[in-house]
Amino acid sequence: MALPLPQGLVPTEVAFLCEMEMVTIVPRQRLESIPLLSGDTPALRPPHRAQMPLWLALLLKKQRRANIVPPAWLHPASLADIIHHETNVDPQAFSPPPPPPTRADGRGRARPFQDNIRSSREQPKPGDDPRLAPPFLPSPPAGYLPYHWLELAETLLAHAADDVPAAAEVRSLLRDLQEVRAAKMRGSTQSLEGGGGVVVLRGVGAMELAESRAFVLGVVDGVRKLGASAEATRREEEAIGGGGRYGGGAGGRGGNFEDSDEEMEF
Repeated sequence: MALPLPQGLVPTEVAFLCEMEMVTIVPRQRLESIPLLSGDTPALRPPHRAQMPLWLALLLKKQRRANIVPPAWLHPASLADIIHHETNVDPQAFSPPPPPPTRADGRGRARPFQDNIRSSREQPKPGDDPRLAPPFLPSPPAGYLPYHWLELAETLLAHAADDVPAAAEVRSLLRDLQEVRAAKMRGSTQSLEGGGGVVVLRGVGAMELAESRAFVLGVVDGVRKLGASAEATRREEEAIGGGGRYGGGAGGRGGNFEDSDEEMEF
């Protein structure tokens, strides 16, 4: 008999999905476009940069055909700003998610990313892309963390550390940021004690959710059981108290009935 699957995605599955994150590379060799299920990859022409899925960028990096450009949020200054926001600006909440991506139109105005989707009567253009959910969103600017920030950073530091500036400092800042956010995740469940508050998970990453899901669900389940036990106790007390009052009245009336019976016997 197969064991039941855990609820949600496990960390290994989240790390696998992270490989679809788009990263920027600098090719070293010319490479023609490759047809994939998700679409054709751009043709590589050194030294022009190109956007590639993380798994393909890592493959080209392993073959020494390209270098990976670290995202803006992975630089030490950006991570230090995020840690400052997490610890000093808003110690009770997580750093906000990145703003919706925008692109400039032909008139020089910025418009939301989804506005690039044209109607079915128009011919699609290379810039049009209807995939709006992570990991298919563009990389956020500095000062914001993407949805797959933790697993993406660990992957880049593990396989392309030479492309990350100040890799040792970045590792230290990531460790501090992870500890701060993990403490917030554990402390956020304290508001559930006594049946109050709702855990706000706005800005939490995919790996953080996968690692903390069992803990949060256990706390919620324990609070639910405590609430059910307290409600059952309250109902029992109300039933006993109501029955006592009713029984006292009935007993009094019952005594009158007995007296009347005795009077009838005599």
